[in-house]
Parts: sequence; structure tokens; C-alpha cells
Amino acid sequence: MVHRIRSGLHARSAALLLSLESRFDRIMQGWLLIAGLACVLRIGFAPVHVPNPGLSLIAPYLLLAFAPVASALLALRWFADGDALPRSEPWFAWPRTHPVTLAEARRHPLFGTTGLMVSLLVGILLNVPVRAAEYLASNPPIPAGVPHWLSTLHVLMSFDVVLFCSLYAVAFVAGLRRTPWFPLLLMGIWAADLAMQLVIAAGVGATPDLPPAVGQALRGVLDGNVKKTLISVWVWLPYLLLSTRVNVTFRHRLSDQANAANRLAEG
Repeated sequence: MVHRIRSGLHARSAALLLSLESRFDRIMQGWLLIAGLACVLRIGFAPVHVPNPGLSLIAPYLLLAFAPVASALLALRWFADGDALPRSEPWFAWPRTHPVTLAEARRHPLFGTTGLMVSLLVGILLNVPVRAAEYLASNPPIPAGVPHWLSTLHVLMSFDVVLFCSLYAVAFVAGLRRTPWFPLLLMGIWAADLAMQLVIAAGVGATPDLPPAVGQALRGVLDGNVKKTLISVWVWLPYLLLSTRVNVTFRHRLSDQANAANRLAEG
């Protein structure tokens, strides 16, 4: 019974992975269509009407729509060789492991990005539209002549959403292509994401005449961003460090003390 359930879950994860790989170009096209339309609506229904919006006003929304796709396309080129690229640092492979060749890794039953890894990849990919939607909901176009604190807030929040939507798109492609650097890359993005929330808080907090109500609301938004990132770290960091699947797929290493219970948990 347990074997049948595991086989069914594995088949579903493999089908989902195949769908992501074969339809990624359509996913990017759909993103451009939906994100572009959302940005146009956000500009068109801004609280403050701007008769002739210039490039500086619409640039953040153009970047939001196009930067993740451009980053994903570059990542597809960077990681074209996938698991044949150099391996990541072995000191991240805990518990004690030993290296295996790429051919040996590919023969291992847990090699690949099915199982729990598909859930991680889907979560990374969904982070892009969720983050973009939160930005569009809270950041209307800012015309010239607004207070310094408002322009600073808008610039920093725009930089944050464009940067991390692009980085998470790169991380998704790295995982999809079984790039050995994927675990280190994702850990680095998490760390940068947490640091960016502190940068935004410090940058906006240092501006003069910041309304207390805005500061309090911003604190709530940044706290929410930090909590969401920490939850991702709490859920997935142990998997990235301990999983037999991650070790054999991305590090080409196997545990010296791997046992049947471990493999059942890691599949």
C-alpha cells in the first residue's frame, strides 16, 4: 500500500516536472501577457493622474514585466549543460558523504528533480507572480515632485521586486536544469532577500518627514517579507542540506551512512 502511494506521488511529480520543462516557454509568454496587462492597468488607474507619463514613471513596471523573462532566458543559456557543470562546494553536503561520478549519480534511483524537489521548484516559480502582485497592489506610479520619503520608498521597493523576481527566476531554471550550484544559489538569494528588507527599512527610515503611519505600515510589510523568507528557509534548508536526492543530483555525492529509512524520507 505504501509502495503504491509512493509510486503514485512520484508519477505525479514526474508529470508535473515534464510539464514545467516542456511548457516553460509558454509560461514565460503567459507571464509577459499577464504582467504587462497588470502593469498597464496599474498605470492607467493610478490615484494621481499623469497626462503624459515619462519613461522614469513607467520604467519600474517595464522592468517588472521583462526582467524576470530576460533573466530566465539568460539562465537557460548559462545552465545549458545542466548537471555536467562543475559541482558545488562539498562542505555543504552533510552528513559525511563521498563523491561519485556523474554517470554513477545518474544511475542512482533518487537522481533528478522529481519528488519533493518539484514542490520546491514550483514554490520558487510562484514566488515571482506573488511578489509582483504585492508590489502592484501597494506601489502606484509616482509622479515628479513628491516628497523625498515617498520617492525613496518607491525606488527601493521597485528595485527589490525587480531584483528578486529576476533572481528567483534564475534559481528556478538552475533547479530545473539540475545545475550543481542550485542549492548554494538559492541559499544566497534567501540571505540577500533578508538583507534587502533591512536596507529598505534603513533607507526609508533615514528620510526626513516620514509620516509615522507610513513608517508603521512599511514595518508591517517588511516584517511580512522577512517572515515569508524565514519560513522558506525553515522548511527547505534542511532538505537542501540533508536530502539524499539533493546530494546525488546537485552535488554528485552520496552519504556514507545512507539507509533505507533515509531514502524513504528523502524521496
